Amino acid sequence: MTNRKEGIRAQRAADKATRDREYQAMLTGDERHLPARDKGPVRRWIRDYVDARRSPGEYLLPISVVLMLATFLMTGNPAVWFAVVSLIYVVILLTMVDIVLLARRLKKLLTAKFGAQKVVRGTVMYGVMRAFQMRRMRLPKPQVQRGHYPR
Repeated sequence: MTNRKEGIRAQRAADKATRDREYQAMLTGDERHLPARDKGPVRRWIRDYVDARRSPGEYLLPISVVLMLATFLMTGNPAVWFAVVSLIYVVILLTMVDIVLLARRLKKLLTAKFGAQKVVRGTVMYGVMRAFQMRRMRLPKPQVQRGHYPR
């Protein structure tokens, strides 16, 4: 009984150390200790490409919150309320168009740079999901400035 409990404690401590090391790697961009989901040159290139561009997806959440609050405040004025709701749909449509274009461009650029065998299922979606995150909240942290696209 004691050996089992000690084994569980040791495993928990090892798991916590691994999680801490991975989290620090996510903050610093250290490739050696990143989680498997974020490792590799293809994922690194995708992160750099997405982080170099501005995307409506990263502004979707703050804009949506503001517009939703505006809909509650404008219930007394139907014309303004309709304009605000229409603006919400325009922002969502703009984001969807941008994401489709991003996915197509990522697939094309990744195939040209790394070859079709390296662009496995989920690779493009990794970039799409990153584009929806606000830049400050992204993990691993962005390693490139805006406008500095990877080669």
